[in-house]
Amino acid sequence: MPKYTHFAIVASFFCLWLNSFFTEKTEIIIAFIFILTIGILHGANDLILIETTKSDKKDSSYIRNLINYIIIVLSGLALFYLLPILALALFIIVSAFHFGDQQGLYFNFKAPKIILAAYPFLYGLLILFLLFFFNSVEVESIVSAIIRIPTLYLYITEILLTTLILFSSISIYFFWNFTPFRKKIVSELFYLIVFAILFKTSSLIWGFAIYFIIWHSVPSILDQMKFIYGTVNFKHFQTYCKNGFAYWLASLIGIAVLYLLFKDKEIFNALFFSFLAAITFPHVFVILKMMHKKHKKATQC
Repeated sequence: MPKYTHFAIVASFFCLWLNSFFTEKTEIIIAFIFILTIGILHGANDLILIETTKSDKKDSSYIRNLINYIIIVLSGLALFYLLPILALALFIIVSAFHFGDQQGLYFNFKAPKIILAAYPFLYGLLILFLLFFFNSVEVESIVSAIIRIPTLYLYITEILLTTLILFSSISIYFFWNFTPFRKKIVSELFYLIVFAILFKTSSLIWGFAIYFIIWHSVPSILDQMKFIYGTVNFKHFQTYCKNGFAYWLASLIGIAVLYLLFKDKEIFNALFFSFLAAITFPHVFVILKMMHKKHKKATQC
């Protein structure tokens, strides 16, 4: 979506400029409004996507899919409570796959499958750890609350450098061996520079909100609408919102309950991010399946 990426770049820097007029409290409120509306909405049609991606429609049951989806969310919450370090590590891994997938880094090169699979994952990991690197103090505070360890060293710089080396190595390999890749890598490296500027010049919550909404959620909604309905228009957007309303409302109610119960306690931030992570787990796998089916259709045309 070249036209959208032009808009995304302008919108991102506009948000950075706009933020100079906000107080810290206003910034947090606006960021959370976007995350709790557009951010959650982009995962609100997962059950419909499951139905659409099913190869055997006869074996597809909405109630069964709903129950399985809820079980995965509750399992994610339980994992954050019982084994928070493992849960956090899994969340970072699946989120990296998710963010890299959204960039559409699928190739039909005659290269080992493990390299083709690792490439979008490394790209997503780069995005995450650029955000963590430029906001390490805030990240360490939140992670400490989640895993219930007062002080810890997260190796953010080391992981970022390792990921950058691996990503650069594969990029050089692709660039040297596959001509079609050369134009793609130039644009993707440019986007990484844009992300680095965004994360460097903004707070953790504002930088994440800009990336998550403008660069991830909105493009994902557009991709989902095209996948489900065939085209993107306002009528289909209305249908998309209507079909996802129940899921969106249930998520907001869950977050509201957490806030009412723990708003005066330090643990709320940990619980909030744990809840968002838990509802992210099933969504990531649904979108991965959608993107792979979309890519498979494209290669067959």
